[in-house]
Formats: sequence, C-alpha cells, structure tokens
Amino acid sequence: MKPTTALFSPMEQSNTSTPTGGTEQVQTKTALEKALREIKRRNEAPRASEHDLSLIINTIPALVWSARPDGSAEFFNQHYLDYVGLPAEQVKDWGWTVAVHPDDLNGLAGSWQSIMASGEQGESEARLRRFDGEYRWFLFRANPLRDESGNIVKWFGINTDIEDRKRAEDALRRSEGYLTEAQRLAHTGSWTWNVSTSTRAYWSQENYRMFGFDPELGLPSDEALSQRIHPEDRDKVRREAFPKRTAEGSHFDVEYRIVLPDGVIKHLHSVGRPVLNESGDLVEFVGTTMDITERKKAEEKIRQDAHELRCIIDSIPQVIGVHDPDGEVIDVNRVALESHGLSIEEVLAESLRDRIIHPEDIERLKEVRQNALLNGVLFDIEQRVLRKDGKYRWFLTRYNPFRDEQGRLVRWYSTSIDIDDRKVAEQRLRDENVALREEIDRSSMFEEIVGSCESMRQVLKQVAKVAPSDATVLILGETGTGKELIARALHRRSNRAARAFVRVNCAAIPQSLIASELFGHEKGAFTGALQRRAGRFESADGGTLFLDEIGDLPMETQIALLRVLQEREFERVGSNQPISVDVRLIAATNRDLAAAVAGGTFRQDLFYRLNVVPIAVPPLRERAADIPLLVEYLVGRYAKASGKTIRHINKQTLEQLTAYDWPGNIRELQNVVERAVILSETDTFFVDQSWLKRESAESRQSSEGLLALADREVEMIESALADSHGRISGPSGAAAKLGVPRQTLESKIRRLGINKYGRKRQSS
Repeated sequence: MKPTTALFSPMEQSNTSTPTGGTEQVQTKTALEKALREIKRRNEAPRASEHDLSLIINTIPALVWSARPDGSAEFFNQHYLDYVGLPAEQVKDWGWTVAVHPDDLNGLAGSWQSIMASGEQGESEARLRRFDGEYRWFLFRANPLRDESGNIVKWFGINTDIEDRKRAEDALRRSEGYLTEAQRLAHTGSWTWNVSTSTRAYWSQENYRMFGFDPELGLPSDEALSQRIHPEDRDKVRREAFPKRTAEGSHFDVEYRIVLPDGVIKHLHSVGRPVLNESGDLVEFVGTTMDITERKKAEEKIRQDAHELRCIIDSIPQVIGVHDPDGEVIDVNRVALESHGLSIEEVLAESLRDRIIHPEDIERLKEVRQNALLNGVLFDIEQRVLRKDGKYRWFLTRYNPFRDEQGRLVRWYSTSIDIDDRKVAEQRLRDENVALREEIDRSSMFEEIVGSCESMRQVLKQVAKVAPSDATVLILGETGTGKELIARALHRRSNRAARAFVRVNCAAIPQSLIASELFGHEKGAFTGALQRRAGRFESADGGTLFLDEIGDLPMETQIALLRVLQEREFERVGSNQPISVDVRLIAATNRDLAAAVAGGTFRQDLFYRLNVVPIAVPPLRERAADIPLLVEYLVGRYAKASGKTIRHINKQTLEQLTAYDWPGNIRELQNVVERAVILSETDTFFVDQSWLKRESAESRQSSEGLLALADREVEMIESALADSHGRISGPSGAAAKLGVPRQTLESKIRRLGINKYGRKRQSS
C-alpha cells in the first residue's frame, strides 16, 4: 500500500514523552552543591591552594559565578567569560546585565532581588546572549554562603543552558493548544498513522464525512484519497507533509483543498506530530484534520472588503494618511501619491516631512505638532506642502487618533484638504484691508487734522514719534481745537490700532458714577446695580483709553486711576478682586493742571504720571495760515453732504474768516461754514458778517463785573468753609451757613476751584 498523504497528519497527545531538561537541572544542582562544599572545605583549611580552587571552579561544566551580599557580581568562571565573549572586568558588578535579553532583564532582576531578600537558594529563567549574538535560555540558580554567625558573606551561582527544553515545552504547548481548539470545533477529524506498518491505525467518522467516503466500505485507498485533493494542492501536500511523516519524523502543518464528487470544494487543515517510545524511536504519527472552509470564506470576504475599502479610500479626492503613534507615516491613499508625485517607498522614508513640507512650516509647527501628538486628541494644522509640479500649496491637515479596547493609542488617521485658494484669498483680503486702512488713515488725517502751518507740523511730528510707543500722552489745548482727533491719530499709528479705542468724557459723567463708568461694578454694588457691568478699562483692554476733560475727575477717582497706571490693575466697584489690564492711556484737558495741582484739586503724583509726553494743540487763532485750507475743505465736505455745488469762495469772506479770532476754535469754524453752505443759494460761498461778532467793550466790562462778582462769591464760600472747618453738609456745615443745597455748594467749589479748607486755587 502506498503511504497516505499529509491529510492524515499526526495528533499531538497529552501522554507524549516529556521534554528533556530535568536531568540537566539535577546535574546543575549537584555540581553547585559540590562546588559549595569544596569552597567551604577550602575556607576551613587555609593551607589549601587557591590555584586548586580556581581549577575546580573553571572545570565545572556550567557557567559559574559569585556575588557579594549586596548582589553585585565579583567573579565569573572561564566557561562564563568564554560563552558571553566578554572580559572579566566588563562583567563585574552589574556589567553582566548587558548579556541578558532586554525583555528578560526586569524579570531576572526582580527574581534576584527576591532571592536576596529571602536569604535562601532560588532560581530564575532568562535568555543569555552568546558570544556570536544568539540568545539561549538559561536556568539561573543561586545559593548563599554564610559565616559562623549565620550572616551571608557571599552568593554562588550556576547558569545552565535549557534552550532545548524550552523549545520542546513551547512546541508541546502549541500542539496541545491546537488540538484543544480542534477538538472544540465541530468539523474536526482525528487519525493515527502506524510508522512500522505504514498503515493508518485509526480514522475517525468525521474524516469519512469530510472527504465524502462511506464508512461501510472501509478505509479508502491512498489513490482515492489523493484524487480528492485539489490538483493545484497535491504537490504541496506531498512536499510538506509526506517526508516528515515517513522519514523525518517531525511535526508538520499544512492547508489544502479537496474536491468532493458533487463538485463542492472544501478547505482543510491537517497537523501531525510524531510519537516516540521510551528509546526515542518513532513509532507513530497522531494528528487531526479540520474543515476550515467557513474560515477561508470569511478570510476571503475580509480580503474583498479590504480591497473594496481600499478602492473607496483611493477614490476619495483627499489626501489620506495612516500614522503610527509617533505620527510617522505608514500608509497613504492613491491620491496622496499622485498629488505629490511619490512612490509608496518614498512616502515611508523617514525624511518625508523634510522633503515635502515647507521649511518655514516645519520649524513653525514642530513644537505644536509634537505637543498635539503627545496629548492624543484630535487636532488641525495648516502647512504648505510640495506638489508634484514643484510648487508649495497650503493644506489643512486634520489628525484623528484611534485607540484599541484598552484605550491605548495605536494609530493616527489624517485627511488633508487643499486650501491654497482660500489662503491666497485671505492674504489678498488682508493686503486690501491694510491698503484700505492706510487710505482711510490718510483720508482721515486730511479730513480731521487739516493744516500745514509750522505749529501743526510740529504737533503731527510729535504724534508720529510717540504713537508707536505705549507712553502715556497728555494732550493740552482749548475747547474745540481737536484734542480727540490727536488722540485717535495716536491710536491709529500705534501697535494697538487693531484693538479698541474707548473715549470717556470725564466732565459729562456724574461724580457719583464716574468710578463705576471707568472700572465697572458688581451686581448689587449700589442701588440700581442690577447686574455686573464691565467698565471702560476692561472694554479698552489691549487697546487705547482716551480720558477727555481729565481735570474734572474727583479726588477719589484720581487715586484709583493712579493705581491703574502704577500697577496695571483695578477692582470693580463692590469687589475686592483685582483685574489686570493692558491699556494705553491718553488724557486731554483744557485746564491748567499745574495750577490745579498747586490749588490742591488735582493730585501731583497723578499729574506726573499723565504728563509723560505732553502735546499742546494750538488754538485756531494761532493757525491763521491754515484757515483758507480748512475753509476750502469744509465747504467741499458740507456741499457734498447737502447736495449743492459751490465753485467759488468769496474773497472778502475769506479775509473776514482769516481775521476773526475764533474763540470756539475749529468747532466754531465748522458750524459757521456748515450754516453758510446750507443757506447758500448760489455757487459762491460767503458768510454773513454778523455771524462773526467780536467781543465789545461793554461785553468785556460785563465780563469783568461778573468776575468781580465771582470773586465775592468765592470769598463768601471760603469764609463759610473756614467757619465749618471744611465741613460742607450737616447743620453746622458751610451749605447750611450759606443757605444753599449741599449739591449746589459742591458744584460751585469744583467750578470755582476752591479748596474746602479755605484756599482758592489759582485761576486756570
């Protein structure tokens, strides 16, 4: 009878011979005990030769070593040094660990620590590197040597090669595991092959069913079995299973197909294992054959699904990438390869990012990308990527993490979208905005601050110099000279131009509300405070705060303002929580603050804080040369607004306007021009002379009389304040003595610049 094919592969039985290795351990233990007894005897007999002892240890057919009580090695025999191929000096102390397999080092170190802690003999297993670089399994055994007091003075150990035993155990576990799984499955048949007779000793009923034979007809012939095997797999079965079963006597594992009479194709998996007798001779093969048709169908379905999924991914018009946990590329779709003109090998190269990412973006995004990868959460980056046409284009890349069932990060999936057109449009819009802002600034400067006289040129030169800094500016000038326009010009030309410009008229806010207006308040801070409100300082954070008419600030608010300037923080009304702000302060006043400081109505320290860079705006009467230019511009502006056409300016009118002293400054000039344009009925601009009345002598006398009356009023108030020792309210206060309401007296004190302790401030 011809030998049967590999489909009758032997079955690994649980009663198979135990792998060798026990004898080695017994021999090792015996050698170690003999060595210890000899060492002890040598220690007890000082006259013994150290040379003889060294000869004994180096002759022991194992790797022998000794260690100090703390576990650090001090001696290795020649067998050990020859095996690891290292000099004695290198392996002393803890140098021997370089020869231990990295995966086993922690386990061996832990076992060694446990053995030393117990003070008893112990053992552990680990792989040791041979001089040629191959790792083999060793049994590490250690015994303590104690002195007469029982203290450990040394550790002695022997390492024994157990590689063959470990391999046998591993093979046995694999076979047993496979057979256990095979027996669990429904479509599994077992068989036995007798080597001496070259016949099948056993064939299970499941084998008959799988191969389509009738059990009543007995065992099928070898020829009939061979005919069942798929023609394309017959050579593979004969090549991979036949020789091992009959001659080599080694384990085999083969998958193949069979064709049943009705044309049905099945996938089978046969494994076989040799069985040895006590003399080590091959006596039989045992094995199983399992129907794996359903598994193969499932695998094919997975392959088809994977192929279909790959086709879908390759068809998506986006660059898709797969990355390892460190962000390195491990796969990309077809669009990525075509977009960048690269092969998959070039994509997987380590230098990919350096080759296709713009150098500026690599440096710019290096830290951002590393931190995002470490955080393990979804993130986006925008970067320029080199296309196959040799040009960089902007891409938005989104990284999405994927984790396993234990929550460990195993993959990053990325999609990249070409956003170059959007970025170009954004840059164009930014450029247009910058150009528009510059044009607006130029137009605004011409519109708002028109003038070419020397005094105005000096003012604008100061503005250009101080604007880029964050220095506090104090703008001085009469009412109507355009102090706010200077403040806005400072803001527009500063680094804060993109942030808020907040204006506060300190004279227009009631004294009781000025603190709340500037610093905000908490809910319930005072009657009517129904909710929290942010103040002007918070609104101007990062920008510019313009305090107009700062000379009218009450004393308590001056103190709070000084703190903001010094410490860059403030507290809302009704709160003790400090709030930090970054605000540039520009102040303006039409008063003489130096005189106010001398009169005690303005804090000297605040004045010095505000007066870092003073800018004095000249009144219009000192800018007579600019009046024709101002008139021409204002006429055109108001004519356009009112829909009229004015081509000429009356020469006499222009002379009158130039000769007028303009007590209301530019604001008064604007009003006069606007009125004339509205009332004009021709294309020639003129102004009624009656609109430009100078102060008459009678008016001056009347004004002088009023001043005298005011002085008398000041004297009365100062006298009342002196009698009341500066107290204003109450039955004995100055208001009661003068017979006026408290609020009225406080208003007069502020307006007249009176010190409530009896000193009148200097006239402003």
